Amino acid sequence: MKRTLRIALLLSFACAAVATFSNVAQAQKVDIGFALSGMDAPGISVSSTSDHNPVSLTGGAYLGINGDVLFYHNMGIGAEINWRASQASNVNVTGATYRPLFWNINYVYSPKLMSHVYGELVGGIGSLSTRYYCGTSCYDPYTGTNYVSSNHFDGDFGGGIKLYATKGLFIRPEVRVYVVNNNTDFSSNHNIRYGVTLGYTFR
Repeated sequence: MKRTLRIALLLSFACAAVATFSNVAQAQKVDIGFALSGMDAPGISVSSTSDHNPVSLTGGAYLGINGDVLFYHNMGIGAEINWRASQASNVNVTGATYRPLFWNINYVYSPKLMSHVYGELVGGIGSLSTRYYCGTSCYDPYTGTNYVSSNHFDGDFGGGIKLYATKGLFIRPEVRVYVVNNNTDFSSNHNIRYGVTLGYTFR
């Protein structure tokens, strides 16, 4: 969890750096948000006819941090990180647990639909990093971590609707589809995250 927080802080600093650059580039808007999501994926039955492990990514609450900079005609770039809030049981190893973490960098298009309502379409690349916790058997005294990671490249696409409660504060229902390369850790190479972001727009 400590490393997850470090990654989240790194993402925050990256967004701040992008925001600074955006001022130079005369950006129109900078969004920062916090997300709460669920996950849906094919069930474990699909693993019976493939080399995938009988573990589905379905279930669990996901927390996230995201941000974007729109600098040209409602177009820009964004970054997001979403991780499972609690560790899940690993059916392959008794007593072991795991935590999936998705991070992505996206192209963002956010046109105005009507007063106080903006659409949002995104697409990009990133990684699914699954952390398998193994207690003292893999404890690293130098980093203080007690897990090993399995990383797979992914592509993502999706969208949402930004609803502004005030000039800057918004809530954004959203959906993301992740296609994960060679994701043999779980029952399928694809899954869907659905949730909501509470955010603020700096203009």
